[in-house]
Amino acid sequence: MFVSVSKAPPLLQINRLHRLMVGPLSLVVDEGDCLCISGASGSGKSLLLRAIADLDPHEGQALMQGVAATEIEPQLWRSRIGLLPPESYWWLPQVKNHFRNGMPLPLEQIGMSAEILDQPVARLSSGERQRLALMRLLSNRPRILLLDEPTANLDPVNTRRVEEVITSYRRENKAAVIWVSHDVEQVARVANRHYEMRDGGLHATEIEGRQWLS
Repeated sequence: MFVSVSKAPPLLQINRLHRLMVGPLSLVVDEGDCLCISGASGSGKSLLLRAIADLDPHEGQALMQGVAATEIEPQLWRSRIGLLPPESYWWLPQVKNHFRNGMPLPLEQIGMSAEILDQPVARLSSGERQRLALMRLLSNRPRILLLDEPTANLDPVNTRRVEEVITSYRRENKAAVIWVSHDVEQVARVANRHYEMRDGGLHATEIEGRQWLS
């Protein structure tokens, strides 16, 4: 006698998503995945992330654990699927005003001290804003991270710190990550899957020199 065991739906499933020059494309991302996307400037990488986050109008369907975005309140969808854009937005004058859910982990892990919370946002460097924007995103405890070049403005030391923080978060929370990166060495460290975006589609490529952090 055979017992049928139903398989749980993937953490994220994209069905024929289309936005401007992107798609239509389909994709499955499971718990624990870190999928890196590379491609030429203007190829649509950011458009893809914004469409998955339901920030721009698009065709097709995105589902999280089998539930479509259209069946979830937009604000709730965007808290479960968190987008970190290349340029972070800050709408209150002081850093600490943006962390009402508390810090997701000690600031020392991204090379900062607690004193920075009392500073005005206007005094932050681009690298400080980038790291703090990641912390702000993680404080919402999203299941899926959409990261648009999260280390582009960072030096090598802070780049590695951010990579370790994201990897630890993914592992400890059974989260998934879609990470736009042009750094082949970074892809080798953080990704278990790699795609190149061209002609509106995602094309799987080999990861050279793989040394996955987890």
